[in-house]
Amino acid sequence: MLRYVTTNEGKVREAEEYLRDEVDAFEYDYTEIQADSLEAVAAHGAREAFEHVGEPVIVDDAGLFLDGFDGFPGPYSAYVEDTLGVERVGRLARREDEPRAAFRCVIAYCDGEPFDASPEPVDLDDRRGHDLSAEARSTATTDDTIAGTALPVKLFTGAVPGRIVEPRGNGGFGYDPIFEHDGTTFAEMTAAEKNAISHRGRALGKFAEWFAGR
Repeated sequence: MLRYVTTNEGKVREAEEYLRDEVDAFEYDYTEIQADSLEAVAAHGAREAFEHVGEPVIVDDAGLFLDGFDGFPGPYSAYVEDTLGVERVGRLARREDEPRAAFRCVIAYCDGEPFDASPEPVDLDDRRGHDLSAEARSTATTDDTIAGTALPVKLFTGAVPGRIVEPRGNGGFGYDPIFEHDGTTFAEMTAAEKNAISHRGRALGKFAEWFAGR
């Protein structure tokens, strides 16, 4: 059984649409490292979760990336929501002429077995005293990490482009009321409509296709 490490039943229901009966929720409070990329956070979480569970796991990390703010808040989206609030983030973003943004999600898979790992970043640095450039981070594989001792992790990314607008809608959560995609905010969509185009759904779709041959 594939374990989705989350306490959010909505995420599990979304995953079931792609993985059917092959996925089950598993509650485990893995360490959420501070890093500048979703990939690093998700990869670290998947490795730690697998070591705890001992079964194949997926972990996800997601965030809102504002074009006009160099991708901020990105992996810090939950913290920014708690400290600044969604409406304040929206007001700041709308100061831009084109308040474009994207929701991004990364699914990280780990089962303890060897396989071709994703081009993934080292968790925080390359553990050999060197900061990795963006290009190096994009091409580093598991064999390059921690002298080749890290568990292999496969990463799957999904993204939805949109723009930041005045809050609309009563559904969803977090930044959904201020994120508009094709004329409709996420908070104005039904759960089924949102799942059909969501960043998490797009990442899960890629993962499910790969996992079917695993």
